[in-house]
Amino acid sequence: MGELSRRVIVALVGAPVAVAMLWWGDAALATLASALSAVAAWEFYRIAREAGSSPLTYVGVSIAALVPLATHAHYLGVVRFPTMVPVLVALLVVALVLFSRSVSQKPLDAAAITILGVIYTGGTLSFAYGLRYFDYAVGDTAGALVVVLPVLLTWSSDVGAFFTGKLIGGPRLMPSVSPGKTISGAVGAVVTTTIVCAVFVEFLLKPYAGLAFTTWGLVLFGVSISVVAQVGDLAESLFKRQAGVKDSGTLFPGHGGVLDRLDSIFFVLPVSYALFWLLLIAVPV
Repeated sequence: MGELSRRVIVALVGAPVAVAMLWWGDAALATLASALSAVAAWEFYRIAREAGSSPLTYVGVSIAALVPLATHAHYLGVVRFPTMVPVLVALLVVALVLFSRSVSQKPLDAAAITILGVIYTGGTLSFAYGLRYFDYAVGDTAGALVVVLPVLLTWSSDVGAFFTGKLIGGPRLMPSVSPGKTISGAVGAVVTTTIVCAVFVEFLLKPYAGLAFTTWGLVLFGVSISVVAQVGDLAESLFKRQAGVKDSGTLFPGHGGVLDRLDSIFFVLPVSYALFWLLLIAVPV
């Protein structure tokens, strides 16, 4: 089976499962985010080790997996976490580094990368839960549409970049980081994402959630999500290039690891959350 066939099969199986979990929300979404965070953090720390660092892998993976579950508990009101908790967790990591890493093991790198790995994976994926239960989205349908939109736009950006780049080609976007990406592909991604955003808002978000953007807000949202998605993709490519690895893992045949599949999502979810607060408006249903 060729690589393209494997990619298509994984996408056909994985995409409906992901959308179903986003739609279902609640504990199912928190559990999915927790599992993906743990695997993504494991892959992130593996890349860091290949690059010569020595992060606290098991500590970081455990904390990354707990963050979405803690977010779920916070939204349920089971536990209310004060704002100083992230600072205390970071200090705990530094304390553990003190007793587990010698000077030759680059303790500064170990602490910084361990903390970054938690934020980059569990911290960002927790925004899926925040979007699913966004304050403006009243009801399960509205919440599901709010969280599905940025995920769908991320996929649209990826597809738009791939096919436009193949069709038009031209100058490379950032050859030192990702030689296969072209400027035409980046532009195609922005155009495709904005069109899909307009269609989704007009035929789903407005009639079924009573939410929309102004015309300029819609354009800003679509363009921003595509740009941010591409930055997330390039950022992970840069990490892998430093470590000298091709894929972050082998969990998804033809797609690589969790980091390879969610590199854009890590950036898109928090930015979407902020943009929704800034741009989303209520409209008559």
